[in-house]
Amino acid sequence: MLLNQKNKKTNILPVFVIATFGLHVLTILLLMFHQNMLKRLTGQLPQSLVQLVNGRAITVDSQENLERNPETIRRFVGETMTLMFTWSDKQPLQAVWQASSELVSGDVRRKFEIETTQGIPQNVLANAGAKAESLLLIRRISQPEKIADGQWQLEIVANRLIFAGYNNKAGEAIPFNKKIVIRALDTQAISIPNAQNPLHSAIYRLNEARLEISNICDIKEKSCS
Repeated sequence: MLLNQKNKKTNILPVFVIATFGLHVLTILLLMFHQNMLKRLTGQLPQSLVQLVNGRAITVDSQENLERNPETIRRFVGETMTLMFTWSDKQPLQAVWQASSELVSGDVRRKFEIETTQGIPQNVLANAGAKAESLLLIRRISQPEKIADGQWQLEIVANRLIFAGYNNKAGEAIPFNKKIVIRALDTQAISIPNAQNPLHSAIYRLNEARLEISNICDIKEKSCS
């Protein structure tokens, strides 16, 4: 009787080992399957619901955080340059620059500040109360060329018109032909502005694209990156 019980235990042990091993193999296969599914789902960006101003709702494909539509980049450059180089005695150059410089990377702000004063008569720069105006008339903005992840380069062809004192009616045209480098930002860099200040509100609206200007150079230069 005892011999039969020992034989039964001996026979059950291999079956138990094999069953346990098989269960472990099945668990590993399930984990590998789930991991593969997660990788596939991670690689697929979800769609987003966008509500338009006219009340319509559309579904669009989500984009990577550093991707931007070419027209978004062109519009950002055009509106930023127009804002930065347009001022008057009622909205002085220094006030415009102080606000718009938030849209420029810190390491090239000094370079941009010099650009904003190019062509302005010295007596106007020295006299804060001088009657003067500056306008930027854009003729062309090229399609953005991607130079790195989250970075683009494009060309702007424009004229600056400086109206000051002696030639206030005619205006002096100064060519503004530049290469501009744009960089995408992970988050919006500018906090909510004072709604009573139209200039700050405009800067905040432009910054909603989460873009900044990271360099500027002459249009004839081969590389501006």
